[in-house]
Amino acid sequence: MTCEQLFRIVENGRKMHITLENLRKTYKTTDGNSIEAVRGTSLSIPENTVFGIIGKSGAGKSSLVRLVSLLEAPDAGAVYYNDRRVDNLSKKELVAERRKIGMIFQNFNLFSSRTAGRNVAYPLEISGMAREAVKSRVAEMLSLVGLANREDAPISTLSGGQKQRVAIARALAAKPDILFCDEATSALDPQTTHAILDLIREIQAKMNLTVVMITHQMEVVRDACEQVAVIDGGKVVEQGQVKDIFAHPKSEVTKDFLSHITSNTQEELRWSPDGGKYILHFTGDSPNRPILSELCRHADVVFNIRAAGIQHLPEHDIGTMIADFSGSPEEIKKAVAYLEGAGVTVEESK
Repeated sequence: MTCEQLFRIVENGRKMHITLENLRKTYKTTDGNSIEAVRGTSLSIPENTVFGIIGKSGAGKSSLVRLVSLLEAPDAGAVYYNDRRVDNLSKKELVAERRKIGMIFQNFNLFSSRTAGRNVAYPLEISGMAREAVKSRVAEMLSLVGLANREDAPISTLSGGQKQRVAIARALAAKPDILFCDEATSALDPQTTHAILDLIREIQAKMNLTVVMITHQMEVVRDACEQVAVIDGGKVVEQGQVKDIFAHPKSEVTKDFLSHITSNTQEELRWSPDGGKYILHFTGDSPNRPILSELCRHADVVFNIRAAGIQHLPEHDIGTMIADFSGSPEEIKKAVAYLEGAGVTVEESK
């Protein structure tokens, strides 16, 4: 790909930050009852970043994203793109604003009757772009996602990962300001998931996009996102930099997510199924220091390591250790204070 081609691909529209103010949304159920899916949610999503929204099934994340992406209007509250309110636009203005949004879904949502190239061409065709310009843009986008030789391939001949690459190319073809990824890797195997997340991060950096990833998988947040909001019961219960959330989880739902990701990672060793009252999180320079050896010189305690592992974030590693401390309550308190002073986060497990 030439420099000129790459410039045409990455040349984008507005840099976009998103602000949500006290959003509320209630749905009627089939039995006549009501469910408040979004309950007074306020959130700030910076421009030019990969932002994660994570929650369990029924937490309200999908309902929230339908409001943020302008697919539905909130019952109360406001949605701002940059400093412009967009949830109360006229129908014509709303259609124009939606054209600046790209979306990727779990089930790809591709046209089986169209080839890979014609799927990418679809949003360009309906926008009235000239045929030669469409052809050029389709070739550029398929090249960007690693499918330069599959333009004429029927959708039925593509693997799941290739289908998602076509969906990404289609979502980006019209040069959107925002890209929403709604459980975009949930239907893929781990290896393909990793490749797709790497691709999204690469494209985000090239196109200066605001990418919002909706997921129930903490692995996706760990591997792709810079910031994350944790949703539970229709509310944001925690928000911050991913490295800080991993190192200093505050809400119970976040701790639960992290406990499951820790137990599934291949880089954790647990040699004792019992015990483990204290969970230690090592960040920054702390993993490079003999902190536990130094601890024994500052407090009269004996420690027993039950498990240890490392979470590899895109730009940071978070070390986790599960251990027991033996000693008097005063000495254990002194030990915990020493560890926290050395930059280690200490929490008691349940």
